[in-house]
Amino acid sequence: MTYTAVLAGCGAMSKGWLEAIKRVPALSEKIKVVGLVDLDAELAATRAAEAGLSAATGNDLEAMLSATKADLLFDVVPPSARKDVVLSGLAHGCHVLSEKPMAVSLRDADELIAAARAAGRVHAIVQNRRYIEGVRRIRAFLESGAIGTLTSLHCDFFLAPHFGGFRDEMEHVLLLDMAIHTFDAARFMAGRVPLAVYAQESNPAGSWYAQGASANAIFEFSDGVIFNYRGSWAAEGAPTSWEGNWRFIGTNGTLLWDGAEQFTAHVVDGEGKFLSDLRPIEVPPSADESQTHGHASVIAEFLVAIENGTQPETVGTDNIKSLGMVLAAIESATTQARVEINHQGA
Repeated sequence: MTYTAVLAGCGAMSKGWLEAIKRVPALSEKIKVVGLVDLDAELAATRAAEAGLSAATGNDLEAMLSATKADLLFDVVPPSARKDVVLSGLAHGCHVLSEKPMAVSLRDADELIAAARAAGRVHAIVQNRRYIEGVRRIRAFLESGAIGTLTSLHCDFFLAPHFGGFRDEMEHVLLLDMAIHTFDAARFMAGRVPLAVYAQESNPAGSWYAQGASANAIFEFSDGVIFNYRGSWAAEGAPTSWEGNWRFIGTNGTLLWDGAEQFTAHVVDGEGKFLSDLRPIEVPPSADESQTHGHASVIAEFLVAIENGTQPETVGTDNIKSLGMVLAAIESATTQARVEINHQGA
């Protein structure tokens, strides 16, 4: 089966979407991008030309969806515009795949979930960093019990990107625009439910962001698991990877991941000493290579869900749990109080 698609939002993020579709034959054979829309019509035309597309371009999403009768809407607009774009796509009968975060409030997220259910359409979120080899590899490793029962996980995320554009003016920019990737990955790798959080937020001296470029958060997960997050988008000098630098502690050992290609795991090898002897163990590669291609894997799973009448891994009813982590952290940082995460999707 082949699908026609309209892409809304032609900023820098749209390049990754279009490149993923073009690069993977299984996607390029199934998806024909017939329209590109942006508030800046010239940018939409430029993006179409760069991607070698003969698609229609313009700045009116309603008109584009009416004219093309597209099967799919790829939503790559800034978060503040997401709700209206998704509702428009669903109203026109499109299955919708959105950039993260799925909404700017839980009320909006609930409305989108209800609208997708009423329309009988799939609405999923591109949590592309869940679909990388390291994250899938760690999920399987922890599930195997190789380091015993997980007790805590910790992530350091320190970068200094100069995006320009809407991010420079966003409130809670790190938590809302980027930390959702880390929080979603933590929830997925740990296989636990987020229950509560205490967070602090700051904007370091020299920051080029309007607000919230740095944050620290302590999450309480189910089964007594603790997730510690330390992050900054204004940290020059010693960058982590975009996936962060991770430590997973179990009852019998620890796994370290640099967010790239380095995995180091050690377990207890003999007890009774002040400090236990340790031995290294292997972290096996991911068993399902098809789930490790970022955007391409998300889009492929989205299509499979449409064809089979199933739910993709990052369907809105699940992804709202990651959004709940973000919004609870923002509330905690604002109120300086521990906040319970009661919204677990519908």
